[in-house]
Amino acid sequence: MAGHSHAKNVKHRKAADDAKRGKMWSRCARVIIVAAKSGGDPASNLALRYAIDDARFYNMPKDTIDKAIKKGTGELESENIEAAMYEGYGPGGVAVLCEILTDNRNRTAGEVRRIFDKHGGQMGVSGCVAYMFTPKGQILVTKEAADEDTMMNIALEAGAEDVIDAGDLWQVLTAVGDFIPVRQALEKANITIEQAELTQVPSNTVTVEGEKAELVQKLIDALDDNDDIQKVHANFEVE
Repeated sequence: MAGHSHAKNVKHRKAADDAKRGKMWSRCARVIIVAAKSGGDPASNLALRYAIDDARFYNMPKDTIDKAIKKGTGELESENIEAAMYEGYGPGGVAVLCEILTDNRNRTAGEVRRIFDKHGGQMGVSGCVAYMFTPKGQILVTKEAADEDTMMNIALEAGAEDVIDAGDLWQVLTAVGDFIPVRQALEKANITIEQAELTQVPSNTVTVEGEKAELVQKLIDALDDNDDIQKVHANFEVE
């Protein structure tokens, strides 16, 4: 299976500074609000459980999490937030998939289109690149935390599909339904996890180099900086 290049490059950054922490909390709150619309109990609402776990990873305060849940269930007033996927191509034909949570689709679509245009890409129609990606669970572990044999034995025995050498990290991929058991197995073995999330993994990758690689990364970073974009997935490998 092809590795997720965006994960290799930036997904292990954990709220790098205070300025980013506030933005991450805002994004996490939106995910919780949308998930809680289907029920406020994480024991019976798996999407909400994932959202809360992600918020805790970024050290989001418990009362802020509880407030977001109440907004989702309607106990507190909240703006109407919708989920969407926006898709397109970056320089070199790189496929880009953006997970969106917004209270104004028209505004967000315009902003995303301008970002693509400014950075040498093109926003596409719904479905133009989504078929190239598969939903997966992804767990990132630094190589200092465990050696390859340990990672293979624990992760694969718990149901992981693959353990990939991603530079300074081990990238563990799972089916969506096996994500939590694999993560819990690693935690039980006292292996420190850098990041654990549901993501979109490309079925194949495009290799870019030099100036084109820089343009692709600038596009990804610009999309990632947009407040309405929750996650950015791309199928590029840097030469």
